[in-house]
Amino acid sequence: MNLDIVYEKILNENKILKSDILNVINEISCYGFDYADIYFQDSCNEYLFLENNKLKNNFLNYKKGLSLRLNKFDKTFFSYTNEISKHSLFNLIKKFNNFYKNNIFINKNKLIVLNNKILHSNIFPINFINNKKKINILFELYNYIKKVDSRINYISISLFIRYNLILFSNTDFILAGDIRPLLNLSIKVQVENKSCKEIGISGGGGCYSFDEILLLKHNNIPIINYWANEAIRIAINNLYASNSPAGNMPVVLSNGSPGILLHEAVGHGLEGDFNRKHTSLFYKYINKKVASKNFTIVDDNTLYKKIGSSSIDDEGVLAQKRILIKNGILKSYLLDRLSARLMNLKSNGSGRRESYSSLPIPRMSNTYLLPGKFYVNDIIDSIDYGLYIVSLLGGQVDITSGNFVFTILEGYLIKKGKILNPIKSCTLIGSSIDIINKISMIANDLNFDSGMGICGKDNQHVPVSVGQPTLKIDCITVGGLN
Repeated sequence: MNLDIVYEKILNENKILKSDILNVINEISCYGFDYADIYFQDSCNEYLFLENNKLKNNFLNYKKGLSLRLNKFDKTFFSYTNEISKHSLFNLIKKFNNFYKNNIFINKNKLIVLNNKILHSNIFPINFINNKKKINILFELYNYIKKVDSRINYISISLFIRYNLILFSNTDFILAGDIRPLLNLSIKVQVENKSCKEIGISGGGGCYSFDEILLLKHNNIPIINYWANEAIRIAINNLYASNSPAGNMPVVLSNGSPGILLHEAVGHGLEGDFNRKHTSLFYKYINKKVASKNFTIVDDNTLYKKIGSSSIDDEGVLAQKRILIKNGILKSYLLDRLSARLMNLKSNGSGRRESYSSLPIPRMSNTYLLPGKFYVNDIIDSIDYGLYIVSLLGGQVDITSGNFVFTILEGYLIKKGKILNPIKSCTLIGSSIDIINKISMIANDLNFDSGMGICGKDNQHVPVSVGQPTLKIDCITVGGLN
């Protein structure tokens, strides 16, 4: 059984029995709380960073601990320790003795083991013997990049690998575990000529081992070399790009990674905590029209190999596909247990936390727009004058107003249905509901980002993936220097 790996590492190695967890849950159930849970984590992280032919970081660390959370109405009581042991587990309980209610007694004689199928149980991404091999490959990749073009004056390559085990129990007497491997390779290149410097960024990852990544290919070349080529291409492309035009105009967003715009401008606004507090502009639109009728957006943490995936969320709820907006109608929010209970709804498996020392909050996992009926060429042909955006560098959104701004990493001018010269110094400015109502054409070429996404919220960072088909926004404000 896959969960045996989790039990061995978290329970057996630390001399904790399932009966100990049952005793703790029984005791917590006698407190006057609406809900409580225990979260165990044992993770190993490896990080290598190469900068201009020098290895700046090469470390392996372990992070393990456990936490106890108790909810009463909208109040949360939370405590954690970086030691996994029977002693530390019962010490956490003692901190909450003042809440004990003698007149409440619940007797449960067994835990319900959640029979979740672990997505990535056979992947162990950190191979301790191969650290030198990883270093050598990073240097080989550096040398490969350096030889491509004499204008390259800066190269950085980072490799992050994690093997994460979690175990969870709560006052519903559920016992659940998960195995979460992760690998991320990021490449940044800077090129320079007499007049300017420009950067290119590429990379990818997912739930892979290092050896698996080395075997992956794109167009018959190793995928890590393809990512290197992309970083170089984008940097050189920007070196000779023209300043972007400014004003209101149609914009075509390419498939794949530009889905980050929908992640930021729409996805965050659909998270349950913002909506129960009425701080999101989407809070009053459930079962109402918020987007064009061809717009259906989904969040799904069951997708194999995607970095936002897991078999359960961080509150023991089974992973599932959540349809958030269907044919332009807002159908659901992203709900953790607390937001769901306070809104008289049911959690849909969206509770995530960075580690045992963080509180779970509603978060996205793998968020994507469903494909439409158009061909990409039909969308490009429909533009008389506008922009074609291939990659976004980053963005910000105000949840309350929905206003956002995004910086473009790679984009091109479109004139009379033709993609022309590259543009730079460009931003996209708009408001969430306004923009998703102006999406008039969606292509049939759904694709996902390459697997580098990290999402920040409340000082917590979790891996996420985004995806979309090529789409046309009829009119959006473009900030540019031309």
